[in-house]
Amino acid sequence: MSKKELERKIGQLLVAGFDGTTVSPKIKKLIHDYHVGSIILFSRNIGEPEEVLQLTSDLQKEAKKAGYEKPLLICLDQENGVVSRIHKGLTSFPGSMALGATDNPQYAYKIGLATGKELKALGINWNLAPVLDVNNNSDNPVIGVRSFGEDAEKVAAFGEAMMKGLQDAGVMTSLKHFPGHGDTNVDSHLDLPVISHEVERLENIELVPFKACIEAGADSVMAAHVYFPAIEPEENTPATLSKRVYVDLLREKLGFTGAITTDCMEMKAISNSIGTEKGAVKALQAGTDFVMISHTHAVQEGAIQEIASAVENGELSLSRIEESIQRIQLLKEKYTSWGDPRFPEAKGALQVVGSQKHHQLAQTVYRESVTIVHNHQLLPLNKEKQPKIFVLEPLQGARMQVEDNKGNHKSLGSAVREYIPDAPVEVYDLNKLEKAVEGITARATNYDYIILGTLTVTEHSPVITLVNQLLKENKKIIGVGMRNPYDFHFLQKAQAFINTYEFSYPALQIAAGAIFGEEEAKGTLPVNI
Repeated sequence: MSKKELERKIGQLLVAGFDGTTVSPKIKKLIHDYHVGSIILFSRNIGEPEEVLQLTSDLQKEAKKAGYEKPLLICLDQENGVVSRIHKGLTSFPGSMALGATDNPQYAYKIGLATGKELKALGINWNLAPVLDVNNNSDNPVIGVRSFGEDAEKVAAFGEAMMKGLQDAGVMTSLKHFPGHGDTNVDSHLDLPVISHEVERLENIELVPFKACIEAGADSVMAAHVYFPAIEPEENTPATLSKRVYVDLLREKLGFTGAITTDCMEMKAISNSIGTEKGAVKALQAGTDFVMISHTHAVQEGAIQEIASAVENGELSLSRIEESIQRIQLLKEKYTSWGDPRFPEAKGALQVVGSQKHHQLAQTVYRESVTIVHNHQLLPLNKEKQPKIFVLEPLQGARMQVEDNKGNHKSLGSAVREYIPDAPVEVYDLNKLEKAVEGITARATNYDYIILGTLTVTEHSPVITLVNQLLKENKKIIGVGMRNPYDFHFLQKAQAFINTYEFSYPALQIAAGAIFGEEEAKGTLPVNI
């Protein structure tokens, strides 16, 4: 076999990202020279819906020109809620914990189906979802509201429903982050988390949703950059590089026959330890099928060369590569076709994207998800009496690594002003809040009610100082948690607290409506506080 043929075999295992909203010379090179099998899109690739469709069509045209047997798999993280790569034009659907708060898995199916239809209309055939992590650690910096909740059986039911909805729309799914990223207090984008639970505990909690979804027909599973000493004895070896996780646990014990993908190999849990290129070889040796390298062209080419060298010197067998190609081809047969009526032209397909029907579905589910956590005989306020209201909300820059800053969401203040048009709104910077408490308290003097938006409150947060100061001035506080419901733990002195689980504008509208008695927030907490 020539070197070029070998590189093209290896390329089929790569999930590669690139910059820009059009086909770049670098991604074109990966397609033509290496036959890279899958593409991952991020917000940097996303324009208007028409532009996204043009991009995916142009990528497929390049693959066809390069002589591909099957089309590209094109994926992204459209979990909905706080992790959504596409904002423009797409319906704003509730994320996982908001769905969990509805206590109705049928909504997860309907949202999965609608999300899948919109993605498919844009030429995207693989969604890196659902998240099956059981969020049983309130300090988790990377999962939180990306999880359906803290109960393993509930996460299993909602995850399976979401998976089935996406699949029924013709979109491939990835269960993540195996064997579970819910009980970590370190973000694997930044470092290597460790989960030290015994195998029995993992079987009773972390693995329950994965087992249920595998039995229900999972397409692919994404491994976590998390170290599990109870499964993998080699110190600081994340699940992504562990044969015991891939083969012994996932393949043999859980009976999974689909394709395994790594999480991005440029995340610091890998790049700062073994390194991305060498990590790619080790992940394949361990048993992965897809190797995801999301960002750097030189690293993508370097990984292909490193894998080729490993095959040539006998560190990695050709049969191991071909076994993965076979699994990937089976998924391509199921989810892609050159005869797909949506390729390369999509007449009317864009009418599905952001449709009225999907918008109404999202609104219904948001009403069922937004949760009045606490109400000490305060809500609803009577807007006819023109209550004096002051809105405080956080800068939306305070986000998790995995979130995008491109989602230009309207604010809590905008939602409140739909009811009280002249309500003053002040945006606070969490990093500067400590010094600003006195000034904010002084400015709040003339107002009876303070609507306080929060994103993540921790034990030593200046938000707690602010609340205590406002209460001393006899202000009535209505907290609106726009992410983790755990914020209420630190704001129990507030007279009312509503949680939206995300800062999507439709959710904030429901919360504002509930404050003034115009909306019924019907959600129940999917976690204990």
